[in-house]
Amino acid sequence: MKEWEAKLEQAAALLRNARHAVVLTGAGISTPSGIPDFRSPGSGLWEKDDPMEVASIQALRRNPQRFYQWVRPLVALMRHAQPNPAHIALARLEAAGRIQAVITQNIDGLHQRAGSRVVLELHGHLRTATCLNCFQKSSTEGLSETVERGEIPRCPHCGGVVKPDVILFGEQLPMDVFVAAMEHARQADLMLVVGSSLMVMPAAKLPAVTHASGGALLIFNQQSTYADAFAAAIFHADVVETLPRLAEKCLGE
Repeated sequence: MKEWEAKLEQAAALLRNARHAVVLTGAGISTPSGIPDFRSPGSGLWEKDDPMEVASIQALRRNPQRFYQWVRPLVALMRHAQPNPAHIALARLEAAGRIQAVITQNIDGLHQRAGSRVVLELHGHLRTATCLNCFQKSSTEGLSETVERGEIPRCPHCGGVVKPDVILFGEQLPMDVFVAAMEHARQADLMLVVGSSLMVMPAAKLPAVTHASGGALLIFNQQSTYADAFAAAIFHADVVETLPRLAEKCLGE
């Protein structure tokens, strides 16, 4: 038996008894789908590039060609990625009424494609884009192909440079989404933290909000986080193994 199996019984019991359970996910839930994370030693994107030089709003305005050159392989990976068993397990738990919302730092849309319905995207998404010149918003249908051809996407209205509606360094989070996430964190008597290093603010403070409000935490992440110190259970294991087993135990399968 794997060392974390016994702890999963405790985690499943907490989840079954929770009145308002929510999930916070980070890049680590999507790495098994082939999307690299940002901070893992040896493979994180920020080991190769300075985020302020390639992934900030200032960098995009200063040199859109360089920004899109950097983001092109990431867009291609996200476009072809498929939800993995961890995404599917969370969707099944939501469908069964066990979790009330998924709060995610990811922009890949894999939670929705797995079947999750209440998804709060703290860092935006790739479904729409906004012109940096006239601020017209438009669908990104066809934008991925444009980027993959090595072209800079342009506004259909004025020809200005278009920015996907993802949050770059130097930009504020969408306030309505963050307020909703904070409310879920305050109400939660249980939060599952899945694949997040808890190093990026303000998302990183959500587990502390739940803990301060009397809620319990379950941490599913390969590396340690600051919230390990007050978590009810910690799983430093592959989320595609732990989360499906948690769902099975919680749903009595």
